Amino acid sequence: MNKEVKVRARPAAITLTSAAHDRIAELMSRAPEGAIGVKLSTPRRGCSGLAYSVDYVTEANPLDEKIDTPGGTFYVDGGSVLYLIGSVMDWREDDFAAGFVFENPNAKGACGCGESFTV
Repeated sequence: MNKEVKVRARPAAITLTSAAHDRIAELMSRAPEGAIGVKLSTPRRGCSGLAYSVDYVTEANPLDEKIDTPGGTFYVDGGSVLYLIGSVMDWREDDFAAGFVFENPNAKGACGCGESFTV
């Protein structure tokens, strides 16, 4: 008996706002030669332990999560996914600062300057 198995697409680990999509498109429009996308990772840094880092990526890692956006490919570091599940990534600008901002339900605390977080 040949039974068809339906595989449900899993949701992305994080959600990107339209402002984040726009910023990724802007970054990719001026990306260095060889860049295939932008990657989010959480290296150990700061007083709370982990920090958000967004950089260009030149080769795909099969362990990374790949999210296709209108402006280019966005990757989430495979080792960071567990710290980021359910997060929302936004791009915010005001008169004094501009940067990616994260609403992370997994973060149990953050340092006073906002540079790092703990899970």
